[in-house]
Amino acid sequence: MTTSFPNIPVALTVAGSDSSGGAGLQADLKTFHHFGVYGASVVTLLTAQNSRGVWAVQTVEPQFVLAQWDAVTEELLPQAVKTGALGTPEIIHAVADRLQALSCPLVVDPVILSKSGSPLLDEDGVRAMRDLLFPLATLLTPNLREAELLTGTSISDLRTLEKAAAIIAQWGSRHVLVKGPGVDGEAVDVLFSDGRFVWFHRELVPQAQTHGSGCVFSAAITALLAQGKELVEAIDVAKSYVTHALQQAAAVASGFQPMNLHVPIPPGERRA
Repeated sequence: MTTSFPNIPVALTVAGSDSSGGAGLQADLKTFHHFGVYGASVVTLLTAQNSRGVWAVQTVEPQFVLAQWDAVTEELLPQAVKTGALGTPEIIHAVADRLQALSCPLVVDPVILSKSGSPLLDEDGVRAMRDLLFPLATLLTPNLREAELLTGTSISDLRTLEKAAAIIAQWGSRHVLVKGPGVDGEAVDVLFSDGRFVWFHRELVPQAQTHGSGCVFSAAITALLAQGKELVEAIDVAKSYVTHALQQAAAVASGFQPMNLHVPIPPGERRA
């Protein structure tokens, strides 16, 4: 019998572990908590990593992934689910099977590469994710490199960013958010939603402070959707939060700095 906490939404992350704590399910759970959402997790893979790179990856057996899912969902009723690094085609098949029964928003962060460029999913895995998960997703959140890999195109400006988002949407998701390039001192993302484009602009933060930014962004969106926020509002507030968390990142590592997830949650700032 599934239950939910009184007045506290539940969000579930299905993702890999980052031993340094800056990304992956650790960042997801921290973000859920900061947004006032109870976070649960299904672990898909383990990484030995720090701010400079990934040393080793160990995937979890698909049957154990399913055992975690069944144990969590027997007791908790998620109001939103997020997927991150899934590791293998077999894990993707297993997760997709359980996601079929979902009636809540699903945010798919198609994690293909780590921040340092280490591969976290092979070509068969990318195809499985595209064919099985994308059609189930409420929102896809690829970054620029992932969008280029998925579409086979080069993204160099706002026009090609729009083109990539529209191509990815053809695989079944109604909403695709491509986290784009820096343009004139701004970090620019585009949402392709029901056939139209919605833009999000914020100050561009130096690239040295970006460990876990994609995970936190999609986790913040997931938390806000679990609270019942509309999609554009959820993205807008999440982008403001990520920008502030990047701006105030503490220098605690020697590579890509983790974000400061303790910053207050600011209001959205979207400009048309």
